[in-house]
Amino acid sequence: MTGIGVEARAQGARARALAVLRIRGRALAVALLPAAAAVILLAGGSSGHFTGHGWDIARWVTSVFAVLVLIAAGVIALVVARARPAVTPTVAIAESAAPDLYRLVRDLADRLDVPAPSAIALTPDCDSWLEDRTHPAHGPPPPRAHDEISGPGHHPHRRTTTAPVLVIGSPFLWWMRVGELRAVLAPVVAGTGPSAHPDIAAARRFVRGLDAAVAAAADRGRNPAVRLLCAGIGWVARLLLRSCQVHAAEMERGVAAAAAERAQSVDYGVRIVAQEQVGLAYAGWDRLLTRVALPAWRMGRWPSRLDAGVVAALTELSRRDRLAEGFTSRLGERPACDLLEEPGAVDEATSLLAARLFHGGPAETGPDWSPVAWQEYPDEVVDRKWRTDAARLHRVLDVLGVRRTTPAADGPTLARVLNHLTDLGPAGDGEPGPHPTSPTSPTSRTSFGDEEEDDDLPQNPRSAALATRLGAAVAREEAEAMPTGPGGPPAGQGSEAALWDDRALPLFPLQPPRTDRELLADHVTAMVCCAAMDTVGATPGLDWLDGPTLLLDGERVTDLTPRVLSLVEDGDAIPLRTWLVEVGIRPEKPVRLG
Repeated sequence: MTGIGVEARAQGARARALAVLRIRGRALAVALLPAAAAVILLAGGSSGHFTGHGWDIARWVTSVFAVLVLIAAGVIALVVARARPAVTPTVAIAESAAPDLYRLVRDLADRLDVPAPSAIALTPDCDSWLEDRTHPAHGPPPPRAHDEISGPGHHPHRRTTTAPVLVIGSPFLWWMRVGELRAVLAPVVAGTGPSAHPDIAAARRFVRGLDAAVAAAADRGRNPAVRLLCAGIGWVARLLLRSCQVHAAEMERGVAAAAAERAQSVDYGVRIVAQEQVGLAYAGWDRLLTRVALPAWRMGRWPSRLDAGVVAALTELSRRDRLAEGFTSRLGERPACDLLEEPGAVDEATSLLAARLFHGGPAETGPDWSPVAWQEYPDEVVDRKWRTDAARLHRVLDVLGVRRTTPAADGPTLARVLNHLTDLGPAGDGEPGPHPTSPTSPTSRTSFGDEEEDDDLPQNPRSAALATRLGAAVAREEAEAMPTGPGGPPAGQGSEAALWDDRALPLFPLQPPRTDRELLADHVTAMVCCAAMDTVGATPGLDWLDGPTLLLDGERVTDLTPRVLSLVEDGDAIPLRTWLVEVGIRPEKPVRLG
């Protein structure tokens, strides 16, 4: 029954592919129609029919129009054929770097009776798919040494069609066991069967070419003639793409359904457990990137072992929330990263690519963009981040004219911040700085009269002015730190890196820009942490799920955030001052800043 279901779904996908190809054929017929009319008129004239002055004019007009249409059709066809379809930036894995992984995938393809993928690549994300990279614009296709698979059910055309590349999410390799990875990849690898059919392959190439032509036409340049030509090509490509959209979507659904049906017979029981691990890996990977990697990226450091870090993060998540039953016994099985010859080098390459994709960092290591190991993270990232933010906070206070706690103070103090944010007056303490919420101040987002106040700013007027200044300072520093041009392809990528437009980085930003309110809370928290480190011997730490954390006597501080928010939002320093007294932190003592 399974074989019948697979064949039925495959037939449906092929039918949709033929529908796409028929649209291509109709477009060709429309382009040839004026030429056919011109041929008929010319032939009629040479045989003594269609004579007269009017027919002569019709022949000339039709012939000229036919030539123009053929030229336009040829240009559009050339653009569609040569336009570069989008290629996902990945880390290519050669067979010599992962012979066991290639062997696992080939064995899986044999069990599924489908062609093996032509190559394997890794992506720094929790997903896996097949990607066709045989478009002429991509250069020569990958070697087909393993495409010629013989055996029952294999058709001759499969020996002449280059199989797609298998792209695997790198967190899967480190978190999943070998059996779980095989179960997760089964329906993906099964997709090489329908992909090898010539009609489906041709339909996919046509749709990808149209999509690439639309993207190419969008970059029109400054020349009016070029802009006009690109506008025409883009209009035709979009028209054809809309015509193919429904059929292409149904074709892909049919391919996916056929692949899933074919994979039902492989490791069915393990796949249920593996799918649970997919969800767990996604949750841990997201927390690791947003809470741990992002603070480092913003400082010009990129964690070089993100995939190993996701194991630590998921282990901690499972320990805290008891998400996995039999968790210890599962970790005793062989991890899928053992299928790689040099897991550390692969992890480093995917970690750098993750920084490129999600943050837009440079492609190569430099003085302002260097790797950091996990054991160095607390000192190299957390401590440096807090001291840098605290120093910026005091620079902004200097700009606002906020005086120090005592004239004799020889360094920045936490008391200066507390006193300033606690005083809710417009310009108390005889400060020479401008009214922090003056309607004429270009640095204030707080509006007056009938206008509504900005929800991104605290109600405390002192905090609002300080938050606005901090936001401007951070934006200015980030703009100055932006690279001025492409820095070359990311490590581990092949020729497809040339198709990656660096101007669009980051391609997948993790979070929207931080609001001024969030920036102020982060900076005040950093100042409190610096005071704790310099007065009571607290230490910076790394929490795998929450990122930078403050450690007191080896224990993580968890109740600092609401106290800081009380100060920032309402100007109420009592909760924070109470905590400082309990811990023994002296806010009037100067601290060392970065």
